[in-house]
Amino acid sequence: MTQNSRPRETWSSRFGVILAVTGSAVGLGNFLRFPGLAAKYEGGAFMIPYFIAFFLLGLPMAWVEWSIGRYGGARGFNSAAGIYRSIWKNRLSPYFGALAMLVPVGIYMYYVVIEGWCLAYAWYMASGQLNFGATGSEQYGNFFSQFTGLASDGANYSLSSAPAVIFIAICFVLNFVLIYRGLTKGIEWFCKWAMPALVICALIVLGRVLTLDHITSGLGFMWNPRTESMSFWKAMADGNMWLDAAGQIFFSLSVGFGIIINYASYVGRNDDIALSALTSAAGNEFCEVGLGGMISIPASFIFMGTAAVAGTFSLGFVVLPQVFATMPLGQIVGTLFFFLLFLAALTSSLSMLQPAIALMEEGLNLNRKTSVAVLGFITVLGAAFVLYFSKDLLALDTFDFWVGTFCIYVLSVFQIVLFGWFLGIKRGYEEIQRGAEIRVPPIWMFIIKYISPLYLLGVFAFWIYQQVITPRGANRFAQIIDNSVVMASVGFLILVGILFCAFVAQSVRHWKKQESSGQQHLDVGDFGGL
Repeated sequence: MTQNSRPRETWSSRFGVILAVTGSAVGLGNFLRFPGLAAKYEGGAFMIPYFIAFFLLGLPMAWVEWSIGRYGGARGFNSAAGIYRSIWKNRLSPYFGALAMLVPVGIYMYYVVIEGWCLAYAWYMASGQLNFGATGSEQYGNFFSQFTGLASDGANYSLSSAPAVIFIAICFVLNFVLIYRGLTKGIEWFCKWAMPALVICALIVLGRVLTLDHITSGLGFMWNPRTESMSFWKAMADGNMWLDAAGQIFFSLSVGFGIIINYASYVGRNDDIALSALTSAAGNEFCEVGLGGMISIPASFIFMGTAAVAGTFSLGFVVLPQVFATMPLGQIVGTLFFFLLFLAALTSSLSMLQPAIALMEEGLNLNRKTSVAVLGFITVLGAAFVLYFSKDLLALDTFDFWVGTFCIYVLSVFQIVLFGWFLGIKRGYEEIQRGAEIRVPPIWMFIIKYISPLYLLGVFAFWIYQQVITPRGANRFAQIIDNSVVMASVGFLILVGILFCAFVAQSVRHWKKQESSGQQHLDVGDFGGL
């Protein structure tokens, strides 16, 4: 079967694609990562670089990815490698598509592990096995440590940690069953019922949190930009905070992943993408700030104070269960909270698999079953690696930084330059506005071409400088040399990246063969809307 004879998948409705993109964006980043980072930088101080990053990076990148995704899709490509190649006629361009596979797949390898924890905690909360009372902080910490194998490498493969592996395996199977069902019957079908259920659960939990005594002090911690440990301006000079804020925007909106590009490639030529991109971005921010942040940070601050409100996993899996044990109806609220975490994680992890599937189908000419099997084998190895090197969650943290922050930065810089300088602002703006129900102000094109790339490079350069002057033990580059687990983790990711480069190289040969034999890819007018 040639590329052009393969049945082309499309979304069944505009509402479905918006929910799918929003589902990809709304995940653990909203309910765990964002509250953890906001608490790490003492609440309100973090919100300033966070919102600056949203307006100068997140929203522009959303329009960029929707437009170049649809542009490539109109030419017969659904994979990032093919889409990049259709825009920039350079032999190097499709190899950035390997990075667009490594980012979501690399994140999936540890994300599915945390997803399993969320499902397990929902079960343990519902069954009462996670209630150690309001004063059992040490017991909550010990439970999390034993459950996740935090004490030593290989602990997850002992009988005492078998429940964790079982819950992770359930999540793994669910992801691949849904991705095997395809775009409409798998991803879109699941997101159509999971997203409303998630929001309903979150609103119920938020309603209970907002009725707590002294809630204003908790809200003040989240929104007041003053910090207790340092001056405001010293806090603003922290390069790590600006990098984390920008990285959180990328992670949260799923921009820089290669996911939205893939999803947008399935929409029709004249379907609205300007309002769809804005709607999905706004929906994500509502879930992240209005639900995730407003649930976790104020409640934890009220009951535990500033000392306990620190660290993503500590906040989510140690502090919050103790908070739920303290409040009336806490068992119900806690069960709903961890169940919504599971739903949010599943809608996101599902989206992380589709970009790689798309390349294997259109570039390697594999059928769905074989593509799913190959990707399943790769991700099983990665998840098993993260599970084995569980001591202090070092492998997970290494994957999260180098793929979930560093590589996303690199890919985002490439994509925004691709749009602004290779596709061109004029053609790019025309693509955004085709079929649009809103008019994107032209000033955003100036921001995309000049401000966003400079902002990205400036924050990145500032972070590099701070790494150079950072003590060796905390230096991300030095850790690769000094720590064998970090070295092995980075090495594993490099090997996966090399494998994806090989996939791209074979895909390019396949596309060239098609083109030389006259089997050209579709052009803009070759298909209509949904």
